[in-house]
Amino acid sequence: MTDQAEHPYVQPPVRLPLSGDTPLEPPAVWEELRARCPVAHATLPSGDTAVYLTRYDDVRGLLSDPRFGRPTEQDNAARMAPEGAGGAAATGSSAIRTPNRGEPHQRWRRQVGRYFTAKRMTALRPGMARLAEGLVDTMLAEGAPADLRASLGFPFPVYVICDLLGVPAEDRDRFSGWSDSFLSVTRYSADEIRTAQEEFVAYMSAHIAAKRAAPADDLLSVLITQSEEAGGAGSEVEGGGLSDEELVSTGMGLLVAGHETTANSIGKMISLLLADRALWERLLADPSLVRTAVEESLRFDSNLGFGLRRYLGEDTEIGGETVPAGSTVVCSMPAANRDERAFAGADAMDLARTPNPHLTFGVGPHSCLGQALARTELQVVLEVLLARVPSLRLAVPAAELRKTEGLLVGGLSEVPVSW
Repeated sequence: MTDQAEHPYVQPPVRLPLSGDTPLEPPAVWEELRARCPVAHATLPSGDTAVYLTRYDDVRGLLSDPRFGRPTEQDNAARMAPEGAGGAAATGSSAIRTPNRGEPHQRWRRQVGRYFTAKRMTALRPGMARLAEGLVDTMLAEGAPADLRASLGFPFPVYVICDLLGVPAEDRDRFSGWSDSFLSVTRYSADEIRTAQEEFVAYMSAHIAAKRAAPADDLLSVLITQSEEAGGAGSEVEGGGLSDEELVSTGMGLLVAGHETTANSIGKMISLLLADRALWERLLADPSLVRTAVEESLRFDSNLGFGLRRYLGEDTEIGGETVPAGSTVVCSMPAANRDERAFAGADAMDLARTPNPHLTFGVGPHSCLGQALARTELQVVLEVLLARVPSLRLAVPAAELRKTEGLLVGGLSEVPVSW
């Protein structure tokens, strides 16, 4: 779709992605949009137009609505990426075989979500702590300055998700390239994306076949076994079963989400806490604040990427405006997380903030399945760094940190630190 239906919203549209003066600062236009144009036009990198939401209640309301899911190739939706540059996550490609809406989507969530409980993640915590300690020890032994992203932020969640999926961690460099192509908006060409996707599908298909032949105690083995016991996809047994295509897509999606987003979150969390030394010092003085500090860093992160997209299959009222059927809506969770209507002192980090109903993991029927895992990983990393490297500091001014570019998700290309 090259032209979105006309909307009665203020022109000219904002151009996505927005950015602040530095990678850790929010775009100044968010405050103006929330105040004067909370249901706005936005131009996507493709040139198509979407609707852009920045208020907390509007974002939460739409994400909670079970009628709407992410755009797919079957929808006449606004394109996120320029022709040929978008990976499967940006285009809603049919390569993603997990159900997107309705009861089939809930069936898939029931199957996969059984594994990602807070209780199960707590049981994994001691092993995560040992892994993080080993990576930090190696970083310290190699000396300062170091890139915290390369030393800890990237390898830690990769090792964790590989272990959960029963995938060899030594393949992690291949996963990184496949993941970036999966999330590409403008970074890769069509040929590069197609090749990476074919390789990724072939790899995960072979992995699923190997797990079926010799199941272990990892998540994919559990899903395969449960699906076979449930009688396969479409079974009348409660929860049903996952098809081979759904299993492959689930493995791919979890591998991407399980390392890319968490690796980015680790780097941004530590950068935010070190950019204002008083925050780091407060945590050193009171480590019991780690859990609420993690939640606040998730809320305060202004560099999450484009936000979650929803395709409206019917006219929908949002913020007092009627948004017509056929619209693509971009929900800016980081803008909503800075809404003073929902968070007192929203533009300041409060490490003890509670409650903290931020929207970083989404909300409702499409909220992040792995949020208990991500929270546990972030808490473990922060606890280990506070204990092992209390003198940790940024090796460059925060304003000189560099954002990753061209992907659906936001992050820092490196996090230079010293101690």
